Amino acid sequence: MRKMRLRPIYQAPRTSDPHPAHKIYPYLLKGLKITRPNHVWCTDITYIPMQRGFLYLVAIMDWATRRVLSWRLSNTMDAEFCVEALKEALERYGKPEIFNTDQGCQFTSSDFTGVLFDAEIEISMDRKGRWIDNRFVERLWRSLKYECVYTNAFETGTEARRGIGVWLDYYNTERPHSALDGRTPAEAYEGLPIQIK
Repeated sequence: MRKMRLRPIYQAPRTSDPHPAHKIYPYLLKGLKITRPNHVWCTDITYIPMQRGFLYLVAIMDWATRRVLSWRLSNTMDAEFCVEALKEALERYGKPEIFNTDQGCQFTSSDFTGVLFDAEIEISMDRKGRWIDNRFVERLWRSLKYECVYTNAFETGTEARRGIGVWLDYYNTERPHSALDGRTPAEAYEGLPIQIK
């Protein structure tokens, strides 16, 4: 399409627009060895294409073990579904020392950062244009889309929620990772130590 100078007539959804009035926090993970569960959590938003339109998906992930701790789907880009996922992860798994996000307005909002401040969690944010700063969530999105979303043309939000839920459960409990010595994210999260490769 690029060679033929063809462009889609719809605007691609944007998931990481910064808000000029929100505070941006420094990136705290450079050179940091992250080898235990609940040391660092991370999050990101991606869009889920549907037969008609798309939805937004947020996931909270433990950095060291790659375990998806919670997730939410939404048809809007407000911060509420991100805050809900964060609160669920904190309720179910305790709290991390550091929480890393991109500079998207949902994660810089006072609603989201307020939950982190109340829990006394350090905030880290990717450097501008540095997707690699949050690479494990980006890898999750790629696997999810190629193995689940693109192979199932979801018609409704209920179908998408069910299909994504089944795949994320498989990812957490059945899919081994070479970087985790062949363990699944759930096994690595529950056991120590982890040799990050």
